[in-house]
Amino acid sequence: MTDSTVTGLTRPRRLVPGDRVALVAPSGQVDPRRLDAGCALLRSWGLEPVVGRHVLGSHPRLRHFAGTDADRTADFQEAWLDPDIAAVICARGGYGAQRVIDLLDWDALHTAPPKVLVGFSDVTVLHEQLAQRLGLASLYGPMGAGASFISDPPTAEHLRRTLFEPATVQTLTGPEAAPLVPGRAHGITAGGCAAVLAAERGTPGARASFAGAILLLEDVNEHPYQLDRIITHLLRSGALDGVRGVALGSWEGCGDPERVRAVMLERLGPLGVPVLWELGFGHGPSTLTVPLGLPAVLDADAGTLTLDLPALL
Repeated sequence: MTDSTVTGLTRPRRLVPGDRVALVAPSGQVDPRRLDAGCALLRSWGLEPVVGRHVLGSHPRLRHFAGTDADRTADFQEAWLDPDIAAVICARGGYGAQRVIDLLDWDALHTAPPKVLVGFSDVTVLHEQLAQRLGLASLYGPMGAGASFISDPPTAEHLRRTLFEPATVQTLTGPEAAPLVPGRAHGITAGGCAAVLAAERGTPGARASFAGAILLLEDVNEHPYQLDRIITHLLRSGALDGVRGVALGSWEGCGDPERVRAVMLERLGPLGVPVLWELGFGHGPSTLTVPLGLPAVLDADAGTLTLDLPALL
């Protein structure tokens, strides 16, 4: 096996018209109208969406879940093990994936051919487990029943190009991208939702640190002091030891952006690595799809993250 710290993780193949893609709900309840709209959009790309049996389910007691832990686990595992499924797209985030990951049969999942996982927010924990347990790159991108996917054409188009024409979207930037800490660094992309990454510290399967990584961080509805606590926890736990650079995404609902900037600069500045402000991914109304597990150059001064190679084969 090649050294993943240099080459990145195993890339699944790109999609082609006619591919079947599974929609699953490992976390929160799904709006059926948004699901229908997302499936229609996928069909317009020539894909055949296959909706998991429990995607529109609900937990008998805990309404924040799309079905029981066993149901949500079964949908994900069945989709991943189905040889006719080319990609698994999470319908929405919320909370719940952490209750799924320890129920999955990772030995069985390891036997399946590589396939694409798409999602963000709570799906961060699944991205991390695919990287750590399966050595597989994945896509931190919009949800199949998410508001940005079905309502913002640039969001949908960037995901479509990443899935079908990945060589056309190797350089990522956003209209507000700017250096928080200047500089340029090379590393393997990793990360996601900051609160989820912090919650994973010390749990089975969590990586020791993000050493060698270009770390992606974004979040939603966390006050600046809560973001301070989250980043401080990542720092104190050693998670950020050896990080090569940090690319920050959206901070939707997190209050005054200048206060958020101040927190990030004070907590991340002492790392001595480039930090890019607002690359344009995450919980915002318009979002990029960012590949995880691939070598890339972060140029904070230019406001770009450039992949060494296409996200998919």
